Amino acid sequence: MVDAILNSSSDEYRPVAITRNANSEKAISLLKKGVEVREADLSDKNSLIQAFEGGYGLFAVTFFWEHFSPEIEYQNAQNIAEAAKEAGIGHIVWSTLEDTREFLPVDNKQMPTLQEKYNVPHFDGKGAADKLFKASGVPTTYLLTSFFWENFIYFGSGPQRDQDGKLYLNMPMEDFKLPSISTIDIGKCAFGIFKAEKDYMGKRVGIAGEHLTGNQFAQAMTESLGEEVVYRPIPFDVYRTFDFPGADDLGNMFQFKCAFQDEFCGIRSLELSKKLNPEMMTFQEWLTRFGSNIPIE
Repeated sequence: MVDAILNSSSDEYRPVAITRNANSEKAISLLKKGVEVREADLSDKNSLIQAFEGGYGLFAVTFFWEHFSPEIEYQNAQNIAEAAKEAGIGHIVWSTLEDTREFLPVDNKQMPTLQEKYNVPHFDGKGAADKLFKASGVPTTYLLTSFFWENFIYFGSGPQRDQDGKLYLNMPMEDFKLPSISTIDIGKCAFGIFKAEKDYMGKRVGIAGEHLTGNQFAQAMTESLGEEVVYRPIPFDVYRTFDFPGADDLGNMFQFKCAFQDEFCGIRSLELSKKLNPEMMTFQEWLTRFGSNIPIE
């Protein structure tokens, strides 16, 4: 978002970055770009009110993977919504996701219930928090994002070399399509929503750069990396047993995306995404720019 504003030809908007630690490496990098950095904590509503003062718009993002708690994320969202109201913010773009329990009851037989009352905790907590922004009265756009291509670089989702020496892209998507996007373009889309002013206030807006199958991901990687990448669909039950934090959550997430393919892809309109961000990259274009950063052993 900050880079989208800084790289814009318009000087109508000025970015302010809010962080828990103004001395962090990322915060200092923003300062070097001439960005104002303010310090606040999502768990401290008063600090948020002070940080929001004088702002027109707010791009609000919470980070489930720090604590793995939908309850904490819900409380953070409540603090954001209430602080934005008290600070006089004119427009919130809230980065949210579907509450999967509206599609599939938690006592369903298709996937295990997690943390006693969730299907996909990192989806359901955000989705449940949507009502907090509506209740605040602050005009809000509910931005539903997609799988980040940067996950192939930073989240361990890239191709893995198996014992046979071949590279395999291990994803539990069967033959279904996965809406996906670069985080760079998420920022540009969010900025596009602010520039459109009232057009998207009160609306749910889904964004994606492309809707791709596992085989299409693998084929694009093969062309970019210069080595064959083979897509290997992993059963949901197997993926849930993988030895990393949140594997059960992500296994349920992929199963939900497959079970509700039409709804999940449908709201993430490629046409609308391109309208918000005419510079939207394809996955192949992203690979050309950043594919060399995917760790390959």
